[in-house]
Amino acid sequence: MAIFLTKESKVIVQGMTGSEGQKHTKRMLASGTNIVGGVNPRKAGTSVDFDGTEIPVFGSVTEAIEATGADVTVIFVPEKFTKSAVVEAIDAEIPLAVVITEGIAVHDTAAFWSYAGKKGNKTRIVGPNCPGLITPGQSNAGIIPADITKPGRIGLVSKSGTLTYQMMYELRDLGFSTCVGIGGDPVIGTTHIDALKAFEADPDTDLIVMIGEIGGDAEERAADFIKASVSKPVVGYVAGFTAPEGKTMGHAGAIVSGSSGTAQAKKEALEAAGVKVGKTPSETARLAREILGG
Repeated sequence: MAIFLTKESKVIVQGMTGSEGQKHTKRMLASGTNIVGGVNPRKAGTSVDFDGTEIPVFGSVTEAIEATGADVTVIFVPEKFTKSAVVEAIDAEIPLAVVITEGIAVHDTAAFWSYAGKKGNKTRIVGPNCPGLITPGQSNAGIIPADITKPGRIGLVSKSGTLTYQMMYELRDLGFSTCVGIGGDPVIGTTHIDALKAFEADPDTDLIVMIGEIGGDAEERAADFIKASVSKPVVGYVAGFTAPEGKTMGHAGAIVSGSSGTAQAKKEALEAAGVKVGKTPSETARLAREILGG
């Protein structure tokens, strides 16, 4: 089993015919993802050859779903067109939309996030500005390297793409059920809490690794949820212990003001909820090993 993404998932790619879309579609196919189509209104009715595999291009998400039964879309559309692409996916009621695009205006993200709610939250949004998610050995929706880990019983949820990859590699001998990169923008779809809830319910996840970063209060809210609702062991890491006060670091959401949103404050909140928190990614991986006896 896994969360959000399995070997049965049928994936389409909005923006598949662009350079980034083609590059990552090829990588997703190579890792075993069941990609059933692409979407580009200007190239509907054509197909793209990926090393002998012909993937059809549809004019809309609705058309792709009707033709293929797709239940996941990965969005590689330029930022100025991303809002309309996500809205199209929501209107088509596709269950999962993975928004890889970075540089999206916050008001655009807020608009399609709100729109999904108004339409009954039938579409789960992951991202934007995220690496996507992977269930090793089953399916890969996004840009996460598929060859740095293996299937296992650790669930990973992370704000940072590069730290997602590092943690996957550090614990590659133990392996992962699903790794979810939620993105670090101020407004995102799926949150730490959403992933924690799903991992708690997944019988094939024995331990959860949660990676946060400075800024905002998402990690503090996640700590409250863990304390109230998570029975499985959780190991955490918060990026940004050396960040200067009042400075934006990396992701758009990572800004610190006074003691609010600091790595230390988040570490203390998580530890109060029973989470073991490492000061470095390697220390976090070691804590996970200790718990699993690996």
